[in-house]
Amino acid sequence: MSAKEIVQNFYKSDVLLDSEKVSAFLHPDVVLEWHSSKGYHKLKYNQIIDLSKELSKAYIRSKARISHILVKGNMVSVRYAHYIKTIENPREEMLLAHFMVIWELKDNKLYRGFQMSQL
Repeated sequence: MSAKEIVQNFYKSDVLLDSEKVSAFLHPDVVLEWHSSKGYHKLKYNQIIDLSKELSKAYIRSKARISHILVKGNMVSVRYAHYIKTIENPREEMLLAHFMVIWELKDNKLYRGFQMSQL
């Protein structure tokens, strides 16, 4: 699978809500540096898995609508809008945030991520 396909599959519907699926995409030494509207976060493997578990408690659906994806070697840049459906309101799809992330892949796994998000 190409680097682009790996990243596209990571952002397919509901993958982010399934910690087992998320773990299959992550390199054991993964680090995600994330600048969000709530500040800076540096997440490692276990923290990303924990985030996936927390998301699955609040949301029943997750969908990333990718608007841009650029590839250069083992680096993939993705711009997307993340939509969710909550347990309380499963019929309404809501925008969670807009994201821009650059992923470096190593051994066909997500290795280093540099992400920014905004509501």
